[in-house]
Amino acid sequence: MSGQGQFGAALLDPAQPAPKALRNPFGGSAGKRFDVYRNNVAVSLTQALETGFPTIAKLVGDDFFKAMAGVYLRANPPADPRLALYGTSFPGFLARFAPVAHLRYLPDVARLDLGLRQSYHAADAAPFDTTGIDPAAVMALSPRLAPATLVLSSRHPVHGIWRYNTTEGAPKPAPGAQDVLLARKGFDPMPYLLPPGGLTFARALKGRLTLSDAMTRTLADHPKADIAALVTLFFTSGALTGEPDRHS
Repeated sequence: MSGQGQFGAALLDPAQPAPKALRNPFGGSAGKRFDVYRNNVAVSLTQALETGFPTIAKLVGDDFFKAMAGVYLRANPPADPRLALYGTSFPGFLARFAPVAHLRYLPDVARLDLGLRQSYHAADAAPFDTTGIDPAAVMALSPRLAPATLVLSSRHPVHGIWRYNTTEGAPKPAPGAQDVLLARKGFDPMPYLLPPGGLTFARALKGRLTLSDAMTRTLADHPKADIAALVTLFFTSGALTGEPDRHS
């Protein structure tokens, strides 16, 4: 292993000694200084995970989260210098981490936390603004999901779990699958519970189908879908972008 490789491996593993070639300004061992630096790096990465996955941190508790983060960061060093993006593989890690195997919903809740962060950092896009356009003409437009819009499908009540842990007085989540729309209107993204047919509707909005065709496809798969409520949600949440005048 190269000197750089030894340094990186020792930096994330407190069980390893400081690299022998590392010296302080006086030529002596830099072991103590390296230990301080190693601890600061671990603290910074743990704090980045806590910031990025606040719902997970609340669900498992502070002490357990810090211990779990220590296991994660030793096996998953940052691949990007931007700490705000650290932890993209954390949901997958949770799915394999034996101590939380009984919390089967945890990886999907982590995906929701991660999705909110990705939505926050996504590129801006002009909103799908239909102001002044005839309602019949709107149906012929072909909107698409904005870069900050994400959709999460889970076998667990992930939206209910997120809400219960972030909103005072929110009801305890009932068991059941939930689909979630993550959209950003302005600066802060929000998760919205998708009603039946919402996942199909979202997948149809890629800029190739007209709004009318997307609605028709949704109703074909989900005849009881409240299509008016779906369209209203996607319009008001800032989930859509496109060129409103291109079909006029």
